[in-house]
Amino acid sequence: MSNLDAFREEASTWLEANCPQEMRNRTFHWEDAHEVYDTDAGREWLSLMAERGWTAPTWPKEYGGGGLAAEEAGVLAQEMGRLKAIPALTGMGLSMIGPTLLECGTEEQKARHLPKIVSGEVSWCQGYSEPGAGSDLASLQTKAVIDGDHFVINGQKVWTSGAQHADWMFALVRTDFEASKHDGISFVLLDMHQPGVTIKPIQLISGSSPFCETFFDDAIAKREDLVGELNKGWTVGKRLLQFERSGIGGLSGGGGKKKKAKRNEFVDIAKQYIGENSGKIADSGAREKILNHSMLERSFQLTAQRVVEENRSGKTPGATTSIFKLVGANLSRDGSELKSELMGTQGAGWTGENFSENELETTKNWLSNRAVTIYGGTNEVQMNIIAKRVLGLPE
Repeated sequence: MSNLDAFREEASTWLEANCPQEMRNRTFHWEDAHEVYDTDAGREWLSLMAERGWTAPTWPKEYGGGGLAAEEAGVLAQEMGRLKAIPALTGMGLSMIGPTLLECGTEEQKARHLPKIVSGEVSWCQGYSEPGAGSDLASLQTKAVIDGDHFVINGQKVWTSGAQHADWMFALVRTDFEASKHDGISFVLLDMHQPGVTIKPIQLISGSSPFCETFFDDAIAKREDLVGELNKGWTVGKRLLQFERSGIGGLSGGGGKKKKAKRNEFVDIAKQYIGENSGKIADSGAREKILNHSMLERSFQLTAQRVVEENRSGKTPGATTSIFKLVGANLSRDGSELKSELMGTQGAGWTGENFSENELETTKNWLSNRAVTIYGGTNEVQMNIIAKRVLGLPE
């Protein structure tokens, strides 16, 4: 038996014995993740997985991670998929600031922040966009002034996902108003539980409030929580966005899994709402739409899997993550739109006893998934990056 086969047997046996039944075979939108994990089963699952470092399986053991090789992490993901076990922990700590600190942080920053991410003790949110600095993020105006051993921060961030549940924020702030806009930015970490931070959730058309406005009035960030060099935070900020886009695009964790396409889900919906004839969906137009979407989805999954397998080091690619973010966002948006379309008028319900829970959830997902093409960098921003950084086209 090879070492990898032995690890698979070990992981399979342990997962089967320790994963609570309540944390298996369930799906949820990221907006509702905190409700799923804030349960007895969720806390038990997190504690057990964190003890082994498997909430961050490839992170070094000295920071609380599992210390697994990329191949072992892939096996762990496959065995969790076999049990239909959901991850014990999700969030921006694992997917964004953690990888960024591993690459750009000091040893002191890694030792202080990473173990608390692995254990789920601390949750994170992102302070990037501002009312006047969205797609042109480098125009941000939130000010951070050095005062002894800390920064004093004043300004506003918007679309800060999960800020109302977060303990810490990683943020881009302007520390030099005389420098060019890209050179006067710094990357800092700050505690959200302080008097100078005010959070106001934003009600979305989907009915949820995952995004927030965040206001800083003499908020404090310690000098020791400056990541990278002073006034050189744009480079760190861009690298973090690549980690974010790799997650949205399926290159982080999920990209290496062997997934089944969602074709049967669309087929089942079409047969239920449109009808079937001799075992086929009755409408030829619906059949063609399902076929085209399923082929594109499967091609995307296989391409993401190939990229992860080719990159054995586990290092997140650079500008090419924008390709996966662009295609993945469009697939998510188009998939939810197709489900609603196949359901007809039943796929456009908002409330009422005439609609099933699944139909109402489909409407909510159709509305919320429009935002996937915006957050993490809009489709237009991704196309610009692909043109300049991947294809090398002139500006």
